Amino acid sequence: MAIWSKLFTLGRAGAHEAGAAVVDANALRILDQEIRDADKAQGKARDDLAGLVARRRILETEVESFRAQATKYEASARIAVEKGNMDLARQVAQRIADLEQDIALKSPQVEDMRAAEEQIHTAVAQTDRKIEQLRREVEVVKVNESVQKAQASVASGSMGAGNKLGSAADSLARIRERQAIRGERIKAAGELEDRRTGADLDEKLRLAGIGPGQSSADDVLARLTAPKTPELGQTLQIGQRDDSKTSDS
Repeated sequence: MAIWSKLFTLGRAGAHEAGAAVVDANALRILDQEIRDADKAQGKARDDLAGLVARRRILETEVESFRAQATKYEASARIAVEKGNMDLARQVAQRIADLEQDIALKSPQVEDMRAAEEQIHTAVAQTDRKIEQLRREVEVVKVNESVQKAQASVASGSMGAGNKLGSAADSLARIRERQAIRGERIKAAGELEDRRTGADLDEKLRLAGIGPGQSSADDVLARLTAPKTPELGQTLQIGQRDDSKTSDS
């Protein structure tokens, strides 16, 4: 019997653990539903509060009506007494007494309902704040749950992920190396071609301002401001004119 009892206890423990596991796995869904249930209960509480306020106002109106009637009948009773109509005055006095009894009975009810309204209103406001705070906390928990799941996924596959990342980094390094080598080859080929055609020497002359067709603004200005020198043909003609003048003399 002791064995069967232990097995039964073990079965209950397993069922409890299984139930707890299910609850834990669906904790956020359960919490969302509980918040929705609380919102629904709050809606009913507000409806009940609105009904209580309506009934209290109706009762207040009724009490005020009784008081107005009592005041009116008091004036009528005085007039009846002044005229000596005591029977009528007594009837009016009885009506006033009935009204005062109604007022005495219903006025405390109005005050009780007003106090209940204040308590319910305070409770509803406090519950609203708690629900709103719980809703914000649930949002934070949901974000943390998503982050932790991502972290757990990364941690569970850290070995494989590390190998993949290392492989990707190696591939990237090899690509960069190939690109660097290719770039140097292209640069070297261009330099060899420039040497073969003399383009490198022409470039050096151009940079030094020596090459043909190279002139600066100073060169152009100097040429424009230099005194003009006669050309060779003009020089010969001038010499011949000078010789002829000498022979004539």
